[in-house]
Amino acid sequence: MKKIISLILIAFTLNACVSNRVFNDLESRYAELKDNYNRQNKTIESLNVKLKDVTEKLVGLETTLEETEDSLNQKQQNLERLESSLDLLKRNSESALKERIAENEALMEKVADRENELADRMARVDELEGLIARQKEAMRSLKEKLSDALLNFEDKGLTVEARDGKVYVSMENKLLFRSGSWTVEAEGQRAIAGLGSVLADNPDIAVLIEGHTDNVPYSGKGPLKGNWDLSTKRATAIVNQLLENPDILPQNLTAAGRGEYLPIAPNSTKAGRAANRRIEVVLSPQLDEITQIINTID
Repeated sequence: MKKIISLILIAFTLNACVSNRVFNDLESRYAELKDNYNRQNKTIESLNVKLKDVTEKLVGLETTLEETEDSLNQKQQNLERLESSLDLLKRNSESALKERIAENEALMEKVADRENELADRMARVDELEGLIARQKEAMRSLKEKLSDALLNFEDKGLTVEARDGKVYVSMENKLLFRSGSWTVEAEGQRAIAGLGSVLADNPDIAVLIEGHTDNVPYSGKGPLKGNWDLSTKRATAIVNQLLENPDILPQNLTAAGRGEYLPIAPNSTKAGRAANRRIEVVLSPQLDEITQIINTID
């Protein structure tokens, strides 16, 4: 633009005779060019401002993009770590689940075994209860048979009693022996024979024969050493009397001497001493079968 103005001035100087019209045209052209120049400058300034603003925005966007990329990379890394952790957790969970399933199956097998064992025990308990009930009934029946067989001797110091699952036959010595003797008298032999007939029909009964005395010291002569010896010999005499019945099993019989040490009445009276001088026959069921069942339950 400056070159153009210079050329015009030079031309004006060289051509002094240029008309006013040309001058005016040039001046108008100059003004127009100058105005255009000013507008272009303003446009350039405005564009420079916009360019600066766009550049700043671009820089901001680039910074934001970098931050976004960094954040995205970090999130991608976190995602990869999470996926790795999830995969590990999944594998561990599957392994733990398989172990739990195996443990549960083993536990169920144990429960089934325990249930079967419990059912077996319950069956043995039922069997035991049935056996005990049958033995109770057998002892009740035995007591009735003994009472019937020994009915004629009940007014002569003989009693039959059932208690604690056993049957007790108590015979005072006045029915069986003379004082200081261990020989069974005739009437006592009949009573023992009646007892023996019932025992022969019940081979599953254990029989304990106990001899008892009062507390009066033995004063007789002979091989006896005292009341304990006398009570033992009397119990043995009853055993021998029972064994005269061939149907009685010897292995079911036991003789025991108790002496004066298990009285049933005070020894301070004549009647009490007479009650204490006695033979007690204790009848109880054989417990081998019950013991076997109990051992299988334990």
